[in-house]
Amino acid sequence: MRRYLEIYSIMLRNSLIREMNFKANFILWMIVEVLWFAGQILFFSIIFGQVDQIGDWTKWEVVLLVGTHQIIAQLFQAFFFTNVANVPELVRTGKLDSLLVLPIDSQFAVSTRQFGLDSVINALIGAAVVIISLRQLHVVPGPLAIALYLIALGFGVAIHYSIMLALAAVSFWIVRAQGLVYGYFNFLNIARYPDVIFPRLFRWVFGWIIPVVIVANIPARLLIKSLGQAEWLMFHLIVAGTIAALLSRAFWRWALRHYSSASS
Repeated sequence: MRRYLEIYSIMLRNSLIREMNFKANFILWMIVEVLWFAGQILFFSIIFGQVDQIGDWTKWEVVLLVGTHQIIAQLFQAFFFTNVANVPELVRTGKLDSLLVLPIDSQFAVSTRQFGLDSVINALIGAAVVIISLRQLHVVPGPLAIALYLIALGFGVAIHYSIMLALAAVSFWIVRAQGLVYGYFNFLNIARYPDVIFPRLFRWVFGWIIPVVIVANIPARLLIKSLGQAEWLMFHLIVAGTIAALLSRAFWRWALRHYSSASS
């Protein structure tokens, strides 16, 4: 474990150096993400100009949900998205071979090569929106609610990573699998919508089988809804997240056994 932490710290340092060498690109992408985030909040503000609630969600509860989704999506983008999205290209060009011969776990090798500092900053903006929403709601979460919220954020990131890794592993059979990977990256935006707007069957499929809907909804509910539901909510998130992580790990290892290297 210590060796992996040391390797990861080196990867982070190299990524930060690379980011600082292209400051204009760093600032531009950060501005684009901030504008996109502001557009999401404006979208819901327009909706709540016509209605008082969406299901059991009020305006500032939905804003908190959007902020929570921003945190999870940006942390996922900072630590994993670029790496996982690049797997199909590594397979297509044969560059994956150089990673597979390293004396470290192959999944770790392909998942930790790059890091995006701009996405971390955008995640902090999402956290600020969550705090502002709590103040507007006059909600002061206790230590338990905050701890559960932070744990739930981690599981949310893990779910996105697990699903996208499994999709990226399809590239061992499909020449260009970027469409699947980027398609899911666009699809994960449904996590920012209140779960009550979706039909019951949709919520079940995308709450258990492909657990996208719960990624931001459950953490947000842990902060603003009754803690009496916390046990069930955390159970749902932990079980769905653990299953997704185990299945993606198993699929990755199975896919590797069917990989024909560039030299073969």
